[in-house]
Amino acid sequence: MEDSSPGWVQNDTVYNMHSILKNRKRIVIKIGSSLLTDGQGKIKSAHFQRIAKQVAALVEKKYQIVLVSSGAIAAGLDLLGLKKVPVKIHQKQAIAAAGQITMMREYEKAFAKHQIKVAQILLDRDDLADRYRFLNARHTIIQLLKYQLIPIINENDTVSVEEIKFGDNDNLSALVTNLVEADLLIILTDINGLYTSDPRVDAKASRISILEELSETAFSYASGTLRVGSTGGMQTKLEAAVKACHFGVPTVIASGNDSEVLHKILSKEDVGTLILPKAGADRVAARKHWIAYMGAVAGTLVVDEGAKLVLLKQGKSLLPSGIKAITGNFQIGDCVEIMVAGEGPFARGLTSYSSEEVAKLKGCKTSEIQNCLGYKYSDEIIHRDDLVLL
Repeated sequence: MEDSSPGWVQNDTVYNMHSILKNRKRIVIKIGSSLLTDGQGKIKSAHFQRIAKQVAALVEKKYQIVLVSSGAIAAGLDLLGLKKVPVKIHQKQAIAAAGQITMMREYEKAFAKHQIKVAQILLDRDDLADRYRFLNARHTIIQLLKYQLIPIINENDTVSVEEIKFGDNDNLSALVTNLVEADLLIILTDINGLYTSDPRVDAKASRISILEELSETAFSYASGTLRVGSTGGMQTKLEAAVKACHFGVPTVIASGNDSEVLHKILSKEDVGTLILPKAGADRVAARKHWIAYMGAVAGTLVVDEGAKLVLLKQGKSLLPSGIKAITGNFQIGDCVEIMVAGEGPFARGLTSYSSEEVAKLKGCKTSEIQNCLGYKYSDEIIHRDDLVLL
């Protein structure tokens, strides 16, 4: 298996790896089930320990790590002594439910050796499609990172029939990258990146070191998985990279069998395949594009001129003191328009409070929220990160 041209080189262009990967401190790492099992699909504790050791080293260097881990079905097969994944959906769901506990126990033990605690999060498509649930998931994960825990995310296989039938955690990892506003996506598998053909069956396969764009040619190199208990393959890893690139985030696909692969990637060594977002792609703009053009407007906040000035000129969040009136019936996470009375909307945002709550808070100071409601979600009605100017 020959590598392509040395260094991070593609199309005769030499890339400055330091500039590409520097200051990327929040990282989503996807762990394939093949990295947690042996050749027969049996879960191996040593494999979890290898991952935990590398992640712990990154945490020591102040990186924020979110893991998206496959392996529940593989662990369930091992636990129940089954040789292959059954056909019936409810059987797969039962196997995933049993295996999820085993998988998390292994992660918990592996990270405990480094005095690191872990947390489990199970997601389905609706959690990321619905803005209210999307924001709740984001806030939970960010809080876990503040607590210095490692969130370990998996598809909720016990209820998500479609994901078990067709799905993979590669694409989930790309969606999680946007969910937590990560700076880098690393997909670890049993192959060191994208090759011109499957290196497991073709000794002449050449590794592609870096891709400026994911063309049809790149996808033609992809192949399906050969591992029992796995889903996806290189095809789904490239699909995940497409999603991450849309958010302006680079992706690295590399071999998790290398016990130092994460250190090598973040030390800008030539391992795996680096896939770059398109020039000018902006992960913040991609999310705010959803707010501006795709979010269904559930209501309106009428603000005073002072609040409008602060939002337009100073880049601040919307506080309750600047709100004069509201219209509509909205819930936490809904998209609302912001306007001054007698004028058209000048901004949209995702509200941190419901219409009923905002009606009680309008005109109040942030210090009065707790007393007014008896509780407080945040100081802002709309945080700047969830607001876009029209």
